[in-house]
Order: sequence, then structure tokens, then C-alpha cells
Amino acid sequence: MTQQFLYEQFDTVSKMGFLKKDIPSEIIDNLNPKFGLRPYQEEAFSRFFYYTNDYPERLTPAHLLFNMATGSGKTLVMAGLILHLYKQGYRNFLFFVNTTNIIEKTKDNFLNSGSSKYLFNQKINFDGQFVNVRPVDNFEGVSRDDINICFTTIQKLHSDLHNERENSITYDDFKDKEIVLLSDESHHIQTKTKQKSLLESLEKPSWENTVEKIFFQNPKNLLLEFTATLDFLDKNIIEKYYSKIIYRYDLKEFRNDGYSKDVNILQSDLEEKDRMLQAIILSQYRQEVAGMHNINLKPVILFKAQKTIAESKENQEKFNDLIESLGKREVRNIRDRSKIKLMQKAFEFFTKNDITDDLLVHKLKASFAPNKCINVNEENLDKKSLKKADRQELISQQHSLNSLEDKDNQIRAIFAVQKLNEGWDVLNLFDIVRLYTSRDSKGSKVGKTTIAEAQLIGRGARYFPFEYNENNRFIRKFDEDITNDLRILEELHYHSVNDSKYISELKIALKEKGLYDDDDIELELKLKEEFKQEDFYKHGLVYLNEQIKNKNEDIKSFSDLGVNKRNIEHKITSGFGQDKAVFHEKDFEMKAQEVTSSRDMSLSEIDKHIIKNAISKNGFFTFVNIIKYFPHIESMEEFIKSEDYLSGLEITFRGAKSDLEKIHNRDLLNALIT
Repeated sequence: MTQQFLYEQFDTVSKMGFLKKDIPSEIIDNLNPKFGLRPYQEEAFSRFFYYTNDYPERLTPAHLLFNMATGSGKTLVMAGLILHLYKQGYRNFLFFVNTTNIIEKTKDNFLNSGSSKYLFNQKINFDGQFVNVRPVDNFEGVSRDDINICFTTIQKLHSDLHNERENSITYDDFKDKEIVLLSDESHHIQTKTKQKSLLESLEKPSWENTVEKIFFQNPKNLLLEFTATLDFLDKNIIEKYYSKIIYRYDLKEFRNDGYSKDVNILQSDLEEKDRMLQAIILSQYRQEVAGMHNINLKPVILFKAQKTIAESKENQEKFNDLIESLGKREVRNIRDRSKIKLMQKAFEFFTKNDITDDLLVHKLKASFAPNKCINVNEENLDKKSLKKADRQELISQQHSLNSLEDKDNQIRAIFAVQKLNEGWDVLNLFDIVRLYTSRDSKGSKVGKTTIAEAQLIGRGARYFPFEYNENNRFIRKFDEDITNDLRILEELHYHSVNDSKYISELKIALKEKGLYDDDDIELELKLKEEFKQEDFYKHGLVYLNEQIKNKNEDIKSFSDLGVNKRNIEHKITSGFGQDKAVFHEKDFEMKAQEVTSSRDMSLSEIDKHIIKNAISKNGFFTFVNIIKYFPHIESMEEFIKSEDYLSGLEITFRGAKSDLEKIHNRDLLNALIT
């Protein structure tokens, strides 16, 4: 049988309703209530609970990976798991990632209760006991009552463990402690697996080996990896992670479920300066629309250079000059020259709402003044030679980037090269302006730069939540009403020159990520006039079939899905009880109740008409649906009678002995339904 990923096994079992679990109160009550849990996040939790509590093939120590889309709230899932594992007795958590910039962002999310992105409730309460989240350098002498998190980069962790220094973390810290290892952007620690065989990668010192060595110090340790980027084409990665990827929720599914902005490519033949101006006019239009509907939005633009910091700084200088010299003539020039429907719609909106060219110029000058712009191309925090003052300035800059949605953050324009490609969480980015025209493709192959641009677009596609009527504030609302003015708040625009080859390559990269739909192809068909008069042409229907390979074609039993638990329990209620006078001087003694017993019964012992009755009451169990998951089944009769399916299952009935001797058909039906 072809090997299935763990998440594929769980996909099928989940759709059949076997994984549904209530999210425990320690998660619900202790996460920041303003975020709320989305269905796919609840699914991630349910899979973790099932794996750790009920999955018969659980590995020890447990190593799992959550492959979830950029913007889907992986860090919120991480925070929820920290709370749940604290309840299970864990106190020590090791968070590591590949860059210090992401460390600073995560510390803000986990430690700074004043941050708009703080993930925990203001007070974390377990059974009446308040708990703190504490940053620690190591796990010696830490509080047994609190959540202790050691934040580090994978580089520093590797260095500290191989070059012991005072107060740094050592292997001794892990010997007698139960540790939860949290690996963010975990694809970065898989380099050895990608380059070498698993055996070779274990023989040489590497980040991967360091993590493995910590992990296996204690059988109760957990290694939880989180990434949006996993190379499913690399055979070594696949070999290592078959049994570890517990959940896969990719960008395409994320977008199709309505949790992202829609991506539009806005291409024009305008000069660089005019493309900048076009972007800020569109941004101002977006802000005006939001304001008219009482939505507090400060839209942000990213101006992207291709390669060098010098290019990015030059772009910012050009932009500042543009804003300083901006007048009615420049605005009128864009109105007259731009043939883009959205720009025409924006100017119609300005006219309708008495926003004259003079007023628009005033608004643009105020919104995009130099103090409202930021250049984020300075040194990386990981650089060892960085001076203390420069480091503090970069940390401050990092906080500005991570709080772009805050009311007191006035930044409207960001200038960058590559720094924002990973680890950047921003909801109010609506425009990305590509300020270069070259591309690096070779032949028919999409270039690395274009792929990186598609990844950046994926980060910018995070949805900006807003309330409208009774709709869910976290998902798109106007997919069926794209002419609505508010639709502009659900779109990310990527501004580029009108280069058909480049646009084609970018669309390919975006389609692979699930951010862009396939183009509609229009063909003109010429039909004979006499054919158009026939009834077949006037009233006939044309059906198009597409053959889709069933990914479950190797599934031939419940056990192939990882369902090895054969018994479910069902209690038969006896109806026994009593009516007792609360204020009577003398308590009435309850008659001795019959002794409770149990009886195992195979589904093969139950009359087929009862099983069919139970199946008919659950809309999932239609033959059309069943063969999607078990394509080798030829009939519902086989599904009921075969030991590989229903007849291989048992029910453990519990109740009074007299009720178990001959179980009533009603109880059999109720047991099958539940």
C-alpha cells in the first residue's frame, strides 16, 4: 500500500466525525478573546488531542509538524498548545527560530500584554491560580508555577550547546526535565535532511542534530514544528515527515475559505514616479471608503527594490521628492492617463464625495510625509558587530513594523528589499509596488526573484478584519458583490509595469501558492445559422466531465486510515430514579439499584435493518460519499458486512444485567447513531 502522511489519515478520520472534540477551557479562557478560534485552528487542536491521548501509533517522544498557511494564526495555535500542555504538567518551553527579528516579534506576542498582538488573556487562570509567562535564559531554578519560555535562535542554541558559557543553556538543562520544543519557521532546520540522507545527516554536527539531541533526552519531551513552507518534492523531507505532519492547511485552502485578501495584479505603462502616485491615490481611496463606513483603517504601501539597500534608499528619496512637489497637475495627469477601471472608480468616488484635486493633494501630502515613511533595510539584528545603539534602534523599528495596525502608529509607506519576506505579520498592507522592471527567469522556468515576490504577496494577503452587518469580521464578505465600494478593503494590489512575460510568470508562481485563480480562456466559436435554429442549440445542455484521481485508492479498510480502536462504549439507561422530598424530616432510602455490567457486541451480531436505519439517519454515510474514502467498496452491503469495515467494529454496552441479556432494538439503534 502507498504510504500515507499522518495528516491524510487524520483528514479522512476527521471528515467521518471521529476527531471532534471540545476545546478545553484552559485554552478558550486563557487566550486573548479578541482573536477567537477559527474552525481550522480548532481542527489543529483536535488532531493534537487525538494524537496525544488516543492515537494507537503515537511515537514517544512525540514529534509533530503543523504545516499551516502564512497568516493562518500558527502562533495562536502555538500559544493554545502551551496553555494545554501547562495543564498537562509541562512548565518549560524552548522556542527557537532562525532570526532574531522573529524572536522579538514572538516575545511581543507572548510577553507584552500591552501589544495589540498579545496572544494570551490579560490574566492567565488555571483552576483559580494565576499563572505568569516568564522569559528565561535556561531551565535551572525556574518557577514550577509559571510558564517558562526560553527564546533563542537556532544558531545561538547550537552555539551555546557546543560552546558552554556562563548562564547559557546546556545539555544538562534537558537531562531530567520535560521540555516542549517549539520550532517556528522550521523548514530552516531541515537543511541537512535536504542535502544528505538521514543517516549522513545524523553523523555530522548541525542545527538539526542539536535539536534531535535535546529532543531525545527525555521520553516525555515534545517537538512541535510550525511552518508554512515545506518541500513536498524533496524525498528526504517526505521520508522524515510522513508520520509527523499532523495538519496541513495550505494557502489555497486558506484563501478559498475566505480568510485572506484577494490578490489583483495592477499593471500599467506608467513611469516609475507615476506608478508611485497611482499607488498612493488608490491607498487614499481605500482609506476614504473605510472612513465613510466607520471602519478604522490606515492602509500601508510597500515600495520594493530589487537587490540593494542603495536602490531602496534612492526609491525613498524619489518618493519624498514626489510628495514635496505634488500638485493638482500631477493628480490630473494620472486621472487622464490611467485606463485602469479601479483608478477611474476611485476618481469617481472622490468627485461624488466632494474630494477636489486640491483636497486630495493636501491629504496625500499629510498622509505620506517623510515622518510617515520608514526604510527597513538596515543591518540585521543577528549581525555580531552591530553596535548597541544601532541594535536598540533596530528593535524599535521592529516594533513599529509589528504594530502597523495600532492607532498610534502613523507609518503609511515602507521601503524595503528582502527584509520583510519572512516573519512579518501585517494586516493592513494593501499595495505592493515593484520599482524595477528586470526579471531573472531562464527559458520557461520561473525565476527565484519572482518566486520570492509571490511569497511576499502571500504575506501581504493577510485579511484586515472589519465588521459589516452580521458578517464574520475575519473573512471576505463581497466575493459575490465585487462592485461594492467595500470590496477594495478585501483586495491586495500588486503594482507592476505592463510586462506580459513577467506577469505570466508571476501568475504561475501565485497559482502554485493558491493565491491566484486560473485565467479564463475565451475562444470565439462560429456556428452555422441553420444550426442556431435547431432545438438542440436553443434548449440543449452541454456537460463537461473531468476525471479526478481518488487519493484514497489504496484505502481498503478502516485500519488503513489508522483507525484501530474497534470498540465504542454505549450506556443503556435503566430509567431508575426517585422522587425525594427535600424538606422531609426523614430521608427516604433508595432501593438498591441493579449491579452494572458490560457486554461486547460485534456489529455483525446486529440485524442489518437496524444498521441500515442508523446509516440513513446520518447524511455522511451515502454510498456516493463512502466510495470517496473507500473506493474499492462495491456496495453498501459490503460496507456493512465486511470485517474490514463496519462488521469489524464492536460496541461495549454498559447497564443493568437484565437489560444486557436481551438488548432492545431501540438501544441498538441509539448506540449505532451515537
